[in-house]
Amino acid sequence: MAFLLERDTVNGAEGTVYITRNGKQIEVIGLKNIQPVGGIQSTDMRSIGTRVIQDKPNGVKLTAKGKVYYGSNGSNLFQEMLLNYITKGVMEYFDVQINNTDPTVSMGSQIMAYYGCHLTGEIPLSILDDEKAMLDYEFNFAYTRVARIQGFTDPVNVSQ
Repeated sequence: MAFLLERDTVNGAEGTVYITRNGKQIEVIGLKNIQPVGGIQSTDMRSIGTRVIQDKPNGVKLTAKGKVYYGSNGSNLFQEMLLNYITKGVMEYFDVQINNTDPTVSMGSQIMAYYGCHLTGEIPLSILDDEKAMLDYEFNFAYTRVARIQGFTDPVNVSQ
């Protein structure tokens, strides 16, 4: 039985994140993490003649969460979007590109793109915290479309 060797596990810090806002692509610095997910929504299906409750998938909710250092350009971008919404009443939409690019793995890189993003939840406008040496906060967004621009290849470093 073949198994993956440790040298082909992807380092979570090796990569880049870009936000495209108003037609301008910006490399986001100061991110601690980011994780877009697709949450499969489903409905219970019951039928006479069985006690088994079946599950029917009926959609996918596309959301993401992350954490950013307060004061970084990523933090500033999110605050600007919130302030624009507060002052102008218009929610800004943006696109996100996440590149996993660990040069030590044999599988190459993966590039995923998330389109039609908008912020959800809370974005702090100011933070003071006497127990933190490095301020950060969590952010959330939803998106409407995802595309794999480039996928990982199969690993070369497997053991038998």
